[in-house]
Amino acid sequence: MAKENSVKKAKNIAEQVSLLIRDAVEECGCTLWNVELVKEGADLSLVISIDKEGGVSLEDCEMVNDAVNPIIDEADPIEEGYYLEVSSAGLERELSKPEHILAYIGSDVSIKLYAPMDGRKNFEGKLKAYDEENKTVTVLEGENETVIEQSKIAVMKNTVEY
Repeated sequence: MAKENSVKKAKNIAEQVSLLIRDAVEECGCTLWNVELVKEGADLSLVISIDKEGGVSLEDCEMVNDAVNPIIDEADPIEEGYYLEVSSAGLERELSKPEHILAYIGSDVSIKLYAPMDGRKNFEGKLKAYDEENKTVTVLEGENETVIEQSKIAVMKNTVEY
């Protein structure tokens, strides 16, 4: 129960920070992709992922960092000390929000589940559909379609062949 409460609290803080900084990120010419509060050992990090047409540069990350840092400091949504990280969402990025999923319909994805479904925890194929009302994704592996509830997905990422 304590872990569940801390996960909810972290998610709420991330959502709060997203609302606070979205406009500042957009003023820097970037799009806010995701905000996460991540605990690694004794360290706590506020990870802000950004995107930009044509790709994200180091200068973009620095500009966004400089723009959002005072906003976050003033609002002070995180009680304990933390590191602020601003980075690109990357080529292979997590698809967790409806707008992310919808943007990648027709793309190759890799899905890892919390628990096995039909004896499997991993699925790879084309993202065929997203049902916002029922919160399900449909993935096409060859000729086989699988419908997966979003709540059962631990991680879904688009995949890129190099």
